[in-house]
Amino acid sequence: MTSTTTVKTEYEAIIGLETHCQLSTNTKIFSTSSTAFGADPNTNIDPVCMGLPGVLPVLNQKVLEYAVKAGLALNCQIAKYSKFDRKQYFYPDLPKNYQISQYDLPIAEHGWLEIELVDAEGNPIRKRIGITRLHMEEDAGKLVHAGSDRLSGSTYSLVDYNRAGIPLVEIVSEPDLRSGLEAAEYAEELRRIVRYLGVSDGNMQEGSLRCDVNISVRPVGRKEFGTKVEIKNMNSFNAIQRAIDYEIERQIAAVEAGDRIIQETRLWEEGAQRTISMRVKEGSSDYRYFPEPDLAPIEVSNEQLEKWRSELPELPAQKRHHYESELGLSAYDARVLTEDRPVSEYFEAAIAAGANPKAAANWITQDIAAHLNKQKLAITEIALTPINLADVITRIEKGKISNAQAKEKLPDLLSGISPEKAFAGQELITDLSVLEPIVDEVIAANPKELEKYRNGNTNLKGFFVGQVLKKTGKRADPKLTNELVDKKLNA
Repeated sequence: MTSTTTVKTEYEAIIGLETHCQLSTNTKIFSTSSTAFGADPNTNIDPVCMGLPGVLPVLNQKVLEYAVKAGLALNCQIAKYSKFDRKQYFYPDLPKNYQISQYDLPIAEHGWLEIELVDAEGNPIRKRIGITRLHMEEDAGKLVHAGSDRLSGSTYSLVDYNRAGIPLVEIVSEPDLRSGLEAAEYAEELRRIVRYLGVSDGNMQEGSLRCDVNISVRPVGRKEFGTKVEIKNMNSFNAIQRAIDYEIERQIAAVEAGDRIIQETRLWEEGAQRTISMRVKEGSSDYRYFPEPDLAPIEVSNEQLEKWRSELPELPAQKRHHYESELGLSAYDARVLTEDRPVSEYFEAAIAAGANPKAAANWITQDIAAHLNKQKLAITEIALTPINLADVITRIEKGKISNAQAKEKLPDLLSGISPEKAFAGQELITDLSVLEPIVDEVIAANPKELEKYRNGNTNLKGFFVGQVLKKTGKRADPKLTNELVDKKLNA
């Protein structure tokens, strides 16, 4: 009798992200209207962003600077020559019926960023994700659908053009991601980078950072890609991961059932935790790109490029490597400390003031972080300076105060009280010349207990130690007191 065994096909996901990042300029990309978030609808508008007849766009110099700096931070090649193009499409929130973007000659190409995940043992797992391109473009307006969060199901729609003309960079990754976790970490690292640069606040809840996911599946070992599906409407890194994980399962189930995957745009439904079809995906030919006739090409000189390069800060990945290899921190601590630039700068200032790196990391990532989370504060808003934190850590290491004392006084320290004042009269006595006379006095005052101790009742050592601590108001260093009492009793 012959039996057959079915071999289950293994699949892998091929994932790339298209990320729109709003630049933190005060004015729009081609006009002088404000970019301030939260203004009344249709108040931050002007003839240029509304596309009225007879007006001409003028490129905001700061937009070019921020785009080039972002490209440099992503290890891209910066184009010596690039241009703008018109992308034609028709939608109510696009007042000109075209968007000024970049097509075949973007400002930056061929870069990469490093993501870092931590395994179950706390070891870092690093992977480079390629960056295909970074280009500048203007944002469209915003439609507000009454009675629904999208057009389907709404009774009517309103349009707010405040966002029209807001400067964006679109960052397109290579299809190097293989899981929802990797994709979420890529998006988080991208946000860290633009925040470190100061070119964007990266606030997803305000739409400053928006990620679209392109995903397909294929059997492991096959070179050809499967049919790509785009997912939109994800408003958090956690949603990115969950949407991708769902879509991977959906596509594998469809392939195994013999169904055809169609190239389409799907939406992530947060409530139902699923993706749903939105529209068939357009191709680049549908947009009828052509060079923007109202804007001159862009040339970045070597001098200007090097000036902007010199202004780049140390970036999160560089800091993580430095903290782990040179300061001896764990991958977890390094990751937490580099999440936000102000936190890493606070940590480095404490180190520069003499704090032990590991102790400083523990205080910042645990006790101080707990206070910040509870009070909803940024680290720049607390009164405990890095110098004073270093002072506290040094006092603990020198035995002047205990860790418990420092934690007890932390609320005072966070409110701005200096370590000198906070621990006045409470520092442990660690000076032998001060402690020895007190021990001698206690032993001399208790001759009966001394005789019993020397006759074999060694438990009375604790009595003498307790008397010394009582006499010093519990300020005597316990370890030093034990050693000194032991020495004196057995002299």
